[in-house]
This record gives sequence, structure tokens and C-alpha cells, in this order.
Amino acid sequence: MAQFLDARVSQNATSTNSIAIPIPVINTPTLFAQIGLLTAGAGPNPRVQMKGTITVQLPLALFIVTITIVRGTLATDPFIYSASTTYGLSGIIAPEVITFSANDFNPPITPQLTYSAFISTNLLGTVRVGPENLDGVLVSD
Repeated sequence: MAQFLDARVSQNATSTNSIAIPIPVINTPTLFAQIGLLTAGAGPNPRVQMKGTITVQLPLALFIVTITIVRGTLATDPFIYSASTTYGLSGIIAPEVITFSANDFNPPITPQLTYSAFISTNLLGTVRVGPENLDGVLVSD
């Protein structure tokens, strides 16, 4: 039976249009959430389950948004999850809400597991408008 070890939330914005943060550079990951899970008492088969949301207002063009989650603090750390989606004109009418779910099975046990969520786009003019969050839970056998 799974044993609960820790759960954390990174809540940067709680509602739609509560922030207005431009994504400043194309094709470069921008950090939008980070959590640290404590591993004290971890048994065999540790696993982390994460989910999150980010909402963006898009420019008047077709472009790609990529969400990446890494185990660590840098965009170059080991990938846990990455997905890209192409958006069109619907994103200029209303913000696009992007949700995701990721898992990390048998991560190396250190005193704290840190996970970071990044967003990147291939076109300038994308603005993070909220809500945005990342939450995760660590369990083991």
C-alpha cells in the first residue's frame, strides 16, 4: 500500500487575468512554477504525481507552446514531461488554458526532490495571464 510522504503547491496566479507577464524570448524556457518534495521516510518504489495549469494570451498568429517539467531547477535538467501544442486564432479571442499531468517513477532519493515547470513559445507576444500552478505529491511503498 502506498505511503504518503509530502505534497506541495506552487501557485503563482489564482485567477484569469490576475497577472500579465510576457514570455520575453522565443524558443527559450521560462520558469513559471517550482516545488520541492521532502523524501524523509521514503521506502521502495517512490513516485511523484504532478499536475498543473498555465493560461496564456496569444498573439495574432499560429504558433507553438511547449510545457516542460524537469527534475531539478534548470531547463537542462532531466526531463520528466514535455508537450507542445499549436494554437491558432482562438487564443486571441480568449486566453488559452493549458493543463498537464506528469509522473516521475523511481526518482533518485535525495533529501528533497525539486521539480520545475517551464513554458516556451516560438513567437513573441505571448503573455502569461493566470491562473498558473503546479502541485505534486510524493508516495512510496
